[in-house]
Amino acid sequence: MRTFIKMAWRNMWRNWRRTAIALIAIVLGLILLLFFDGMITGSDQAIFGNAVRLYGGNIQIHAPGYRAKASRLPMYPLENADAVVQAATAQPQVVAAAKRINTGGIITSHEGSFPVSITGLQPTVEAPVSIQAENISRGRYLAADDGDAIVIGQGLADLLKVNVGDRVKLLGRTKRGQMRQRTMTIVGIYNLNMREAEERAVFMSLPEAQTLYNLRQQATEVTLTLHDVGQEKTVLSTLRTQLPGVEVDSWQTLKPEIRETMDTKQAFTSVMGLIVVLIASIGILNLMMMAVFERTREMGVLAALGMKGRQIMGLFLLEGALIGLVGTIIGCALGLLLLAGVGHVGIDLGFASGMGEVGALMGDRLYPSVTAAGVIGRGVAVAVIATLASLYPAWQASRKEAAEALHHV
Repeated sequence: MRTFIKMAWRNMWRNWRRTAIALIAIVLGLILLLFFDGMITGSDQAIFGNAVRLYGGNIQIHAPGYRAKASRLPMYPLENADAVVQAATAQPQVVAAAKRINTGGIITSHEGSFPVSITGLQPTVEAPVSIQAENISRGRYLAADDGDAIVIGQGLADLLKVNVGDRVKLLGRTKRGQMRQRTMTIVGIYNLNMREAEERAVFMSLPEAQTLYNLRQQATEVTLTLHDVGQEKTVLSTLRTQLPGVEVDSWQTLKPEIRETMDTKQAFTSVMGLIVVLIASIGILNLMMMAVFERTREMGVLAALGMKGRQIMGLFLLEGALIGLVGTIIGCALGLLLLAGVGHVGIDLGFASGMGEVGALMGDRLYPSVTAAGVIGRGVAVAVIATLASLYPAWQASRKEAAEALHHV
């Protein structure tokens, strides 16, 4: 076997121009595949990561019974929210764990009344991970010591015809179903370029919500923000074991529409990825077939020297495998370097500002990224394609008689 490997390696470089062309095709094809994967992965993390942040975190923890009535925002206080936060923050995937109070209500100005969801949150905990805090367009985000202060979206501000500093009436439901009203001051307005999401949410500080809705020192949910979308399964399994007295759910359960959208997008990108693989495969196959067919006379010489057909075919397959392996190593290295460089500075998405909610969720810059499994998978696929590309022509040429192969032109 060692002799065959040495022969195949030497044969690779006897015609270095031909080998270089094949390697360039493999390397460029692999770089294209990795960059495509990086763009898709980066866009997924941006779009669905921001969607998850918009709708309350990767994972939400509630008191028993919440899940069945989630659409009505029932106010079931957690028995020990601090213990839940402590257990959650011990997980390495968790970036932030924040206590919240959620209820439904109505906001009123001189322009009219509009139904909203009211969220009391911990500003110091949520500000670093909040998509609303990132996109404050006027005024400021909430502070821990804020009293009768709220932050609303640009869409709701347009409906109410209000601005920062204006006062509005906020009516919210307590855990007993009673309605509590308070006049609030708008301290900040955020702009996500998603009018529907902006029109239906009002944010205030957690202490203010606890006072207003008779939930002293209590919270109705704990929201967890993870490093990446896709890490939920591990955290869910651990927390459900550690916290048997609460309901632990991911966005996939509480917001199934995001999951459906993500599945649709992944199906589309999988088809596009397959098309890219096929295009790269055709180029590699064409080059490898030409490289083998033009060496039919060489196969005739080997046959004349006593080498059997299966040995000739194995030798050329091994040569194709070595070309594929070398091309894969170089292609993966260059592809990762390219992604690292682009991923560091990002890709400007200013052109996507008018693409509606999808463009808004992607943000201003896209940062491509790939996983180790994705790189290995693409590398193995390209190496196998390069090997298989040598199979048919080598099999055809190895079947020829030595005299016929020697006279091949």
